[in-house]
Amino acid sequence: MGALTSTEQQAVGRASAEPMLEQVLAWSAVNSGSRNLDGLARMASLLGDAFSALPGSAVLVDPAPVDAVDAAGKTIAIAHGRNLHLKVRPEAPVQLLFTGHMDTVFGVDHAFQETRWLDEGVINGPGTADMKGGIAVMLAALKAIETSGATNLGYEVIINSDEEVGSLGSAPLIAEAARGKKAALTYEPSALPDGTLAGARPGSGNFAITIHGRSAHAGRNPEDGRNALTAAAHLALLFEAMRQPGLSVNPARIDGGSPSNVVPDIAILRVNMRPATPELQRIAQAMIDEAIALVSSEREVQIHIHGGFARPPKPMTPEAEALFGLVKQAGSDLGQAIGWQSTGGVCDGNNIAACGVPVVDTMGVRGGKIHSMEEFLIVESLKERAALSALTILRLAGGAT
Repeated sequence: MGALTSTEQQAVGRASAEPMLEQVLAWSAVNSGSRNLDGLARMASLLGDAFSALPGSAVLVDPAPVDAVDAAGKTIAIAHGRNLHLKVRPEAPVQLLFTGHMDTVFGVDHAFQETRWLDEGVINGPGTADMKGGIAVMLAALKAIETSGATNLGYEVIINSDEEVGSLGSAPLIAEAARGKKAALTYEPSALPDGTLAGARPGSGNFAITIHGRSAHAGRNPEDGRNALTAAAHLALLFEAMRQPGLSVNPARIDGGSPSNVVPDIAILRVNMRPATPELQRIAQAMIDEAIALVSSEREVQIHIHGGFARPPKPMTPEAEALFGLVKQAGSDLGQAIGWQSTGGVCDGNNIAACGVPVVDTMGVRGGKIHSMEEFLIVESLKERAALSALTILRLAGGAT
């Protein structure tokens, strides 16, 4: 372990001593699937109580309006939970942003609802790693920082309710909070169980493309029809052909159709695209526009596109490398080997980086198999990562970059 100042030693010790395991067990007992508004409200209340230990006033912020295209091609409103927002010392010279999410991928009727011990040091349970464990780590570090006298540090905390479904309702809040921040830490679980951080991330765009054709009798006058289903299939194949290094394209579903004796007049194609760089995102958008124009013309159908690239690509910039280097050095001084690697996943770190703020977005616990019933948390990592965060935050507050 490297040399720590007495202030750093005290903060690290306090962070490690927080009752994080008890918090994770209590929070994971609450189903907070992204569409379970009652569960999210209960979770927000618990988190509001927990974060009231920090200065400032924690408030619940309503989500921005969000809509989606249903299986009939209609645009409908989608309800989201409220988001926890805390501001501390907004007048301080050093300003940081801390983010996490209270939602999980497990709905209220999912079979995965309870925690259990796999062995003495590993817990299996919904959200234990992704990311109720991470929220506990964040809170422990910030409580320790508050006892260190770091009055030159101000920060905002956002715990959103919709990260697992794209953060469409919380993205404006995150963007506003990121403004003017020196750096940000987000508490997704580590990219690998050994603690490896996620570095560069691709962007992600979800699209619902509605095709309106013209119905006709399949036997009497099919030539008068314009088949929306085959137009959707044509478009899906064009999208599949867009794949190239650094750009993944997944035509995932086609809704719509008609009885077999009717030419279908509506279909909805749902597609996910992940560009590795902003340039590839621009290329992808141009190819989307070209494919839609081609199919519209050749098949004489009307096409409407809903959605877009809600998660911009997150490349490894020099500023991000400097922040990763600071975290790596803090880990080294604590006896923790910290590395990082690119990943194919996306998170709120993408949105923060797009605001020009360097971010390390996997400061949460070590664990694995997230988004499955085998999700697990390595319990000792609660103390490890709380110590790592506390030391990183202190050094950022002291002027390190």
